Amino acid sequence: MGASPATTPSPSAPRKRFRWLRRIGWCLLALAVLAIILDRLFPLPLPDPHDASVVVVARDGTPLRAFPDREGIWRYPTTLDQVSPLYLQALLTYEDRWFWRHPGINPVALMRAAGQWARYGHIVSGGSTLTMQVARIIDPAAGNDRNLGSKLRQILRALQLEVHLNKRQILTLYLNRAPFGGTIQGVQAASWAYLGKPARQLSHAEAALLAVLPQTPSRLRPDRNAQVARVARDKLLRRMADLHVWTPAQVADARMEPVVTRRLQQPMLAALLAQRLKSSYDDQATAGCAGARASTSTACADHGPPRIVTSIDIDLQRTLESRVNVYFANLPERTSAALLVVDNRTLEARAYVGSVTFGDPQRLGHVDMVRAWRSPGSTLKPFLYGLALDDGLIHSESLLVDAPQSFGDYRPGNFDTTFSGPVGAAEALRLSLNVPAVDLLDRVDPVRFYARLANAGVALRMPRGAQPNLSMILGGDGVTLEDLVGAYTALHRGGIAGRVRLTPDAPITDRRLLSPGAAWIVKTILDANPRPGSRVDTFDPGNRPAVAWKTGTSYGFRDAWAIGGTQQYTVGVWVGRPDGTPLPGQYGAITALPLFFQVIDSLPRRPGGNVPEPPPASVQEMEICWPLGTAFDPAHPELCARKMKAWVLNDAVPPTFAERTARLWSAGLQPLRVDAKTGQRLSADCSKPHAVRDTAIARWPALASPWLSAAERAAAAPPPLAKDCAPDGLDVIAPMQIDGVADRATLARAPNSAHPVRLSLRALGAAGRVMWMIDDRLQGETQGAGVFVHEYPDAGEHAVTAMAQTGAWAQVRFRVLR
Repeated sequence: MGASPATTPSPSAPRKRFRWLRRIGWCLLALAVLAIILDRLFPLPLPDPHDASVVVVARDGTPLRAFPDREGIWRYPTTLDQVSPLYLQALLTYEDRWFWRHPGINPVALMRAAGQWARYGHIVSGGSTLTMQVARIIDPAAGNDRNLGSKLRQILRALQLEVHLNKRQILTLYLNRAPFGGTIQGVQAASWAYLGKPARQLSHAEAALLAVLPQTPSRLRPDRNAQVARVARDKLLRRMADLHVWTPAQVADARMEPVVTRRLQQPMLAALLAQRLKSSYDDQATAGCAGARASTSTACADHGPPRIVTSIDIDLQRTLESRVNVYFANLPERTSAALLVVDNRTLEARAYVGSVTFGDPQRLGHVDMVRAWRSPGSTLKPFLYGLALDDGLIHSESLLVDAPQSFGDYRPGNFDTTFSGPVGAAEALRLSLNVPAVDLLDRVDPVRFYARLANAGVALRMPRGAQPNLSMILGGDGVTLEDLVGAYTALHRGGIAGRVRLTPDAPITDRRLLSPGAAWIVKTILDANPRPGSRVDTFDPGNRPAVAWKTGTSYGFRDAWAIGGTQQYTVGVWVGRPDGTPLPGQYGAITALPLFFQVIDSLPRRPGGNVPEPPPASVQEMEICWPLGTAFDPAHPELCARKMKAWVLNDAVPPTFAERTARLWSAGLQPLRVDAKTGQRLSADCSKPHAVRDTAIARWPALASPWLSAAERAAAAPPPLAKDCAPDGLDVIAPMQIDGVADRATLARAPNSAHPVRLSLRALGAAGRVMWMIDDRLQGETQGAGVFVHEYPDAGEHAVTAMAQTGAWAQVRFRVLR
């Protein structure tokens, strides 16, 4: 048989395959074009990244307060790195084990779901992937798993998601948008709401609980159905063990952990600070959008994620809010408070309490008193003394006189209405005496003091139409707690004041207020103020840091202040009523100061924080003498009535101020010529020859005389004038006498009378204004020999002092019987 011929392929076969391939290619191209067209016609409805709750957090990321979005949804923005890996393991094991591998849909799961649909006539299981769930979240029309059309739309959206986003972005969308019951969306908001902790700190049990919640959030909410939620959680825990994702021991421990039923509550710490920063954030966002529209941009400028990081220390904030609430439990119900703690090194706020209870209508808890304009009382005095030190007007023990004085039409008095007579500058500041402060401001100049504070960031608000004047040092102006605390940081920052920073990225803005030496001297003066309930000589083991503090009370008891600090922190406390209603009996030392020291004792301490700061090179300690106020001269000890140690700045030892009103009696060194034998004073015109000896006396300010001892008055008085000498003007002060009661008298009310002892007194020999003090308290004034009438209801010893403008004075003491 012959061999059969070889089979030759038909020339039409390759052409047929080519036609099929071409048709397939055209189909694929058509599908691609259709997909692009559909993608353009039906763009992916990705949510606005800024459409989330604005969350204000502490420096460690702990939420202080969150604000819901426009639809009232609580959603805290988060990223994969801010979520516990345990949660991601539980979520992907429960929802989509093949998430990192599939293209958005799981064909095997979809085929299983299709078979169940064909068998039972309806969808039994959805076969959804995590990407499909995200598609359902962002496109509500694709949200019905039981509807075939919705399911197809969900699949298409899932594919669209996989084209536009990577896996991490898709997973992040789920972490931020998954429903967790009620108005809570996203794992971060759910973790804080249900567990009270950040999502990065979840345990195995907590991670499993949050992983199952989005399936049926209304049924599994742990605050409503804790037992049902536990069953669902344990089911997932068993699966984690079966799939060897977690070890059996880890799962066993997790199943022992209960599902705690807790009241669903959003964080509410530093609420008024959060509101303030949120408003600032909204203003910046609005400004960004307005700028975008003005430049014909199609979108608003990106102003960052709605997460505002503050400088607040969460533990300190929580502690101090609790202390404030406890402290004010026994105070009048309408009383509010403000508290600010600032780190001196960084100027960052570590605690911010704007009111006692946020939202309390009785206390006007919605008003942020950290920013409210209030009368500062005496809290500006440390800066006045510091400026006077820098001007060379005083040293720390300069002799000032706390006695009734008039400054034009302004006559200040002290808070307790008493007067102390001669005082050192340090004591006058510590005791917050008003007359020495007004005297000092008059010499420094109110306008200059106002300008210096304004330059350092303390904007004082004067009454309408008023200019800087002497009353401003006693609270006749307005200031905010925030500005005051920023100024007080200067005492621990070498004289440099700064603006309080509320966020870590806020710029550092500071200005010099005082020289380093003046700031150190003022701080040292205030450091020496003992704590309430303790004395200067009280034993202190040295564990507590030195605290430089100052109190203040505004006119009418409307504002009570306590401000000061340590080397590390500056603290400010304000107490009062936001509506300005007086609170009689509530003043700085009674109301604000105890809370201030509770805050001080709550502050973190660092090693070495209680070691005294050495003085700057510009500060020296020196022995000075009263009444001259100058350095002690060993060659003339007779000119030193009282010797004390003082801090001086730049070697300047200014003398005691000349008196402003006592025209005939001036303080200072008075040179004299005396007879060498008799010691009598000689004038320039004596009829007989004398052996002359030059000498001098140190004279006290005339207004200090009532408070001096008899020996001090005698030492400061000039010796008698020799009889043959013409008057020299040193004895022209007319003697003054109090008429109406005898010195050392004993008085009693009239028999069978309910009226107290009543005296009508006159200052004989006086001319002009006469001021009357009873027990060192100013009680009234008369003109010349006018009658001063006063009642004495209290039994015991009393002293009445009459002081004339010339420096002349008289005093009587008497006893009133019961």
